Amino acid sequence: MKSVFLESHNLKNRAGGLGTFNYELIKAMAALPHPELDIYLNLKDPEALKAEFGNAFKYNKYSSLQRHSLFRLRKKYDVWHSLNQNTKIEPGSKPGKYVLTVHDVNFMEEGSPEASAKNAKVFKDKLQRADVITYISEFAKKQAHRYFTIPDVKEVVIYNGNPISTLLDVSGYTPAITANKPFLYSLGDFIARKNFLSIVKMMEHIEDYILIISGNNDKAYGEEIKKYITEHKLQDKIFLTGKVDEVTKQYYLSNCAAFVFPSIREGFGLPPIEAMKFGKPVFLSDKTSLPEIGGEAAFYWNNFDPEYMKNFLLKELGNFNNNPTLYLEKIKARADFFTWEKAALAYMELYT
Repeated sequence: MKSVFLESHNLKNRAGGLGTFNYELIKAMAALPHPELDIYLNLKDPEALKAEFGNAFKYNKYSSLQRHSLFRLRKKYDVWHSLNQNTKIEPGSKPGKYVLTVHDVNFMEEGSPEASAKNAKVFKDKLQRADVITYISEFAKKQAHRYFTIPDVKEVVIYNGNPISTLLDVSGYTPAITANKPFLYSLGDFIARKNFLSIVKMMEHIEDYILIISGNNDKAYGEEIKKYITEHKLQDKIFLTGKVDEVTKQYYLSNCAAFVFPSIREGFGLPPIEAMKFGKPVFLSDKTSLPEIGGEAAFYWNNFDPEYMKNFLLKELGNFNNNPTLYLEKIKARADFFTWEKAALAYMELYT
């Protein structure tokens, strides 16, 4: 029996990409037989996950003290899997094998030089420990190689799955913010790399649709967006919902005219494939990993001039609406290509 430790404490933030990755991967592993593996989870609230997954895993209680060398876990595991490149939790004794999953190294392209240097040191230390490095996209792999000397170890790209595996019945649901016109929808944390301001500016030139954006908007970039909406009198065109639960998210995804996601930095980008699950036309930037993930099933802006974005969106949305069957098969096939079961099987094969 091999012991596998998943450094999974980021699961506590289910509203973010890392929390979603941790939860969905763990859920998929729980559904798969793994009699040859004892898989340990590291969690702030192990009882909640134990109630959900029972004996599928063993459970370790996470404490922030584990960040410090004196309080590291001393048990020797056959495999230690660091589920993202940023976590500061490391093993207290050398495991049999160390697996590192890299989502992105965006810290090399944003933030202060001091913060970048600090994160780069954490990442370099992880690279030196790694026996296997996995990446969530080919782009993430190329980005890591661009900025760092990667050791001569096994490297594997394992795509994320689609977070929407179950379609909820939202037919009788009414969200707090409702639309009196067809609406465009977007989703994500309000941070500069999501580039929401570009679609806000685009809406100044669009009359037949409104825009709804969900996500945590109480930080600096969110305040910038709110200020722009107010100053340009766009309150009747653009609506910010804040963070939403699964029912609300699926309501908006299932009822929107299109999903718009102009992000300029993504290691993978989960929201576009969530929207594709509902057969929605998806408009993305042509930056970083998004063309890799959207494939031929999405439409791509190649710049962020508001007039160009409007014209491109209305033209392609018109093409979609005039002949949806031409697009729907491609869109749904792309959504279903990404599964957490496929990802979990690939990781567990690495462990064994």
